[in-house]
Amino acid sequence: MMSLTPLESNPEVLTKYIHKLGVSPAWSVTDVIGLEEDTLEWIPRPVKAFILLFPCSETYEKHRAEEHERVKEINEQHPSDLFYMRQITPNACGTVALIHCVANNKDIEVDKGVLKDFIYNGAKLSPEERGQALEDDKDFTAGHQALAQEGQTNADEHETVNHHFIALVNKDGTLYELDGRKSFPIKHGPTSEETFVKDAAKVCKEFMARDPNDVRFTVLALSATQN
Repeated sequence: MMSLTPLESNPEVLTKYIHKLGVSPAWSVTDVIGLEEDTLEWIPRPVKAFILLFPCSETYEKHRAEEHERVKEINEQHPSDLFYMRQITPNACGTVALIHCVANNKDIEVDKGVLKDFIYNGAKLSPEERGQALEDDKDFTAGHQALAQEGQTNADEHETVNHHFIALVNKDGTLYELDGRKSFPIKHGPTSEETFVKDAAKVCKEFMARDPNDVRFTVLALSATQN
């Protein structure tokens, strides 16, 4: 199994990455500087997704295991066109989160290229098959590696990474947490275009509340590019 160099939570690098993947320049990744209502107003609208980077602490792993059992028992149903994929490749969580953001927002224009092909070819695959398809896509993983080297911190593909990227999206009026390390998409209740930012911020706060003494959280948004 291959291992990638981890992406860092640098909005400039991630914006360059999605544009290289063919995402329209009308969309960019931007910092979310705070989760209170007044600071959320600073994010350019519309906001299509939140990206959360957080530490994989013991508390998180315990919550993930408990959540898995709960969701498995419920056997929740999801929209047939919800694009959810498992993360098979180590350190690919940044790329997986960006795929989740773009693939579940059909009004984000994507030019021909590896991302458009991946979403199209993956439409009928299972979450596990999508994860394997990313592992096997040499053009996609080469693009990840090239951008990962542009970050401001020294990263090594063999290092142990204790942080993880996930995506939060509005899919048909439901707020979904899409985490490639989990077996299922996680529903966080109803949302709308008008309330998504506030609703996604609430989920981010819940992650932080589980590890109140840890400050290693970063929140980003996929939103309209500021001119």
